[in-house]
Amino acid sequence: MDVAAQRMTHIASPAPDADLQARFQAQRRAFAADSFPDAATRRDRLERIKRLVEENEQRFASAICADFGNRSRHETMIAETFFVLAGISHTRRHLAGWMKKRRVGTSFHSLPGRSWILPQPLGVVGVVSPWNYPLQLALAPAVAALAAGNRVMIKPSEITPRLSQLLAELVGAAFRPDECTVLTGDAELGKAFVRLPFDHLFFTGSTAVGRQVALAAAANLTPVTLELGGKSPAIVDDSADLADSAHKIAAGKLFNAGQTCIAPDYVLVPAGKQQAFADAYAQAVGELYPTLERNPDYTSIVNGRHHARLQTLIDDARAAGARVIEVNPGGEPQEPAARRMRPHLLLQVDSAMAVMREEIFGPLLPVVPYDTAAQALAFVNERPRPLALYWFGRERSRAEQVLRATISGGVTINDVLLHIAQENLPFGGVGDSGIGAYHGEWGFRLFSKEKPVFEQSRLARTAMLRPPFGAKASSVVKALKRLL
Repeated sequence: MDVAAQRMTHIASPAPDADLQARFQAQRRAFAADSFPDAATRRDRLERIKRLVEENEQRFASAICADFGNRSRHETMIAETFFVLAGISHTRRHLAGWMKKRRVGTSFHSLPGRSWILPQPLGVVGVVSPWNYPLQLALAPAVAALAAGNRVMIKPSEITPRLSQLLAELVGAAFRPDECTVLTGDAELGKAFVRLPFDHLFFTGSTAVGRQVALAAAANLTPVTLELGGKSPAIVDDSADLADSAHKIAAGKLFNAGQTCIAPDYVLVPAGKQQAFADAYAQAVGELYPTLERNPDYTSIVNGRHHARLQTLIDDARAAGARVIEVNPGGEPQEPAARRMRPHLLLQVDSAMAVMREEIFGPLLPVVPYDTAAQALAFVNERPRPLALYWFGRERSRAEQVLRATISGGVTINDVLLHIAQENLPFGGVGDSGIGAYHGEWGFRLFSKEKPVFEQSRLARTAMLRPPFGAKASSVVKALKRLL
């Protein structure tokens, strides 16, 4: 079978369990035959991903748009295709340096021996990607795993079937199935996928499903990276420019209609400034999205189930006494079939409301007042550790206090979302918001075994510390202790 025909054999969707096992075993065999691919091979694989994305950018945007009902093409360009291409560019520039063995110091008692660390591929990596950024969150981990020299299997979300099928077809045409492969199918296939004995399993999704993935992986002692979510706070300090802060928070909250794991989930503002913030936020929404219903820049909620869930959060909060402000800049009538959920602000919320207990994942923003900075920090720290935290203000000492007093996956100061776009920063959660981190060198290291190596010198005198022990060994140990 020629290479082109071999590549095309694994496009079928959905993949039955037998096909799943066959592809996994093929990747296992291929890795055993070439367990340390050279830099040229790894760059070639990255180049194929790069061409795949560049040549099909509009097809990806159309598929994602169709899956959502409407997905801003600019949002897809910024957060999906550009994001992946930037990661590939950074990785290609630094790959040779990352692959080199790193000399490290040798303990004085083992001199003149030498020590170093050799980054070694793990084997076969599984990637389970979600629906909210279906291209970025499938390919960015795959890029890191391929750069580290691994084989990769990807299971994209069934909630975005058009994108998943297109990705399977294009990856199938660009890669042999024993290099990189995409398997499309429903939740049952996903369950079978995470039960495979991968050398590393990478999952992006909800905390609830992440727990199930970790349990499935534990049966094989498969190491996992879990990129989850949670309720990421934005803290507006008393020293902040309220209008500027509200504008940036609105832009970040409404990007992808709030269907972003690091979107600001709620905002803490100084007591007495809730209404001023709400007014500034509503004005910002009008500037960003003068209309909503047929605005190509404003993304739909992905499906009816998620839209209904968000409406339930609003109804629950209103029934429990929250003041709900719907922002509709153009005064348009609702078109339910379009699923363009209006931005909502929720004031006078309390911790018992579902909107304050569950990750929102939509364009709803609770506004919570605080009296002192210590009270704001306590509010954050009483809750599970978030994936992201945002702070707005001009007092550097207060920013430092927030950084030291809170634990979160990442932080952006005086803006939102942008820490995820820094290739030299690790991205990942902590506690309920995730395990492990990737991006840039952090991703390369995540999918590598950093093998420690010690090489003994022929001048070594370790024979003095071998049996039969006697007075000489005792004197040598005493001498070494004095040098500690």
